[in-house]
Amino acid sequence: MRAGRMAAAAVPLWGLCRRLCRVLLFLSQFYVLSGGGSLNLEHSQPLAQSLRDPGPTRAFTAVPRAAESTDIPPYMMKCPSNGLCSRLPADCVECKTNFSCVYGKPVTFDCTVKPSVTCVDQDLKSQKSFVINMTCRFCWQLPETLYECSNSTSCMAVSCPRQRYAANCTVRDHVHCLGNRTFPKMLYCNWTGGYKWSTALALSITLGGFGADRFYLGQWREGLGKLFSFGGLGIWTLIDVLLIGVGYVGPADGSLYI
Repeated sequence: MRAGRMAAAAVPLWGLCRRLCRVLLFLSQFYVLSGGGSLNLEHSQPLAQSLRDPGPTRAFTAVPRAAESTDIPPYMMKCPSNGLCSRLPADCVECKTNFSCVYGKPVTFDCTVKPSVTCVDQDLKSQKSFVINMTCRFCWQLPETLYECSNSTSCMAVSCPRQRYAANCTVRDHVHCLGNRTFPKMLYCNWTGGYKWSTALALSITLGGFGADRFYLGQWREGLGKLFSFGGLGIWTLIDVLLIGVGYVGPADGSLYI
């Protein structure tokens, strides 16, 4: 009975101790926050101030590096290294030409290699200046085998008279001549669309009465006319055999036979 009374009295005492501890903890925290505690922030103020004010900053300017002259000239793609100077392409050398030479006669010019070009003489010794032998003539006077020209597929290769077109021609690299190496020239139309003369003639002989030769050449109107007229009762068929045989009738696109 006595033990029960003591236990009942201990419960209110324990609650009172817990409340007292909470009050003491609140007072200690309030004391510290109010600046009266033992925490000394004087030594930490310079550090905090340095963090808030980092001081003047230095501006670094990136200075671009000088561009290295490693660009390869475009003409170097055509210039062989350590080859004979007299056999270098015309784009690799600079020559002192004389336009007063006699056309068709051999002539000699003094030449020097362009920068970054290396060549040798007959004794395999490096040299920069040399002499070149050529024929006195302008580039547009060269034979057709010494230059390349643009082709046109819009002109009529089979016509009377033959049509011409304006082409741009360029001299081959190993050829030396006077004047501009690129020049315009009027050339005959000579392109082909893939039609064979032998195939057209064979179709005209065997199936010409049905217009097979005209259909093959792309002339579908004439082909329909021959088909529904049975080759013009044979007369049209014979005429087409002769015309295709001599090459007078060609493809409808105006190209040449293969």
